[in-house]
Amino acid sequence: MSEVALQARGVSISFGGLKAVSGFDLTLEKGSLQGLIGPNGAGKTTLFNLVTGVYTPSEGTIHLGSQRIDGMRPHQITRRGLARTFQNIRLFPDLRVIDNVMVAAQTHMKHGLVPTILRTGGYRREQLAIERRARELLSIFNLQGLAGEQAKNLPYGHQRRLEMARALATDPKVLLLDEPAAGMNPQEKLGLASLIAKLRKEFDLTILLIEHDMGLVMDICEQITVLDYGVVIASGPPKKIQNDPRVIEAYLGTPMTNEE
Repeated sequence: MSEVALQARGVSISFGGLKAVSGFDLTLEKGSLQGLIGPNGAGKTTLFNLVTGVYTPSEGTIHLGSQRIDGMRPHQITRRGLARTFQNIRLFPDLRVIDNVMVAAQTHMKHGLVPTILRTGGYRREQLAIERRARELLSIFNLQGLAGEQAKNLPYGHQRRLEMARALATDPKVLLLDEPAAGMNPQEKLGLASLIAKLRKEFDLTILLIEHDMGLVMDICEQITVLDYGVVIASGPPKKIQNDPRVIEAYLGTPMTNEE
């Protein structure tokens, strides 16, 4: 039996009486790459916020591996091995590129407040190790030559890659990518698809991807879950999803007929 990396069961949440997500079920097997799609307002980012502790579900459970995480705070969930990127980039714009990555890597620092204040030998060694790790990650994303630049000065596509590098600096087991191809040109999207495949293999990651670019989703995801108005309307491999009349109706707004 395959090992489960992330599982949601019966997850729901309401805002002002409106059910944003209702009875959501999802199982991510270890090492899998799955997609989460749906029209605008379907509840995809809300679901990411539930999984990462930004919101607490009113119903249902979420497990990361064998550990239940619903109700935990975001930093607690991050330390247990779940990281994410955001639809709207959330870098520290005035910090250097390398500092953006180092801040994330410090999630797992072993030294406490006193060694940090006193700058003990152990603290300095740990900081050097974090810097080395940050430079390794920047190299993977072809950003090593920009380590000293302020994050806000990077081109948009580079900022997207930096956000992914920062997420990986937390040493995740599961990575949630929220529209990583947004704003990218076709060539950048091709590079992104190769990069995601490379990261999955090299870091032994389990990945859940929200993306509006259907070509990208269909090319790289093994399983796809479709949300509409907070409810799962379809789930399965790409070919099945492409031909599902409920999915087509959700995107086009009209029921499918047999007429040509």
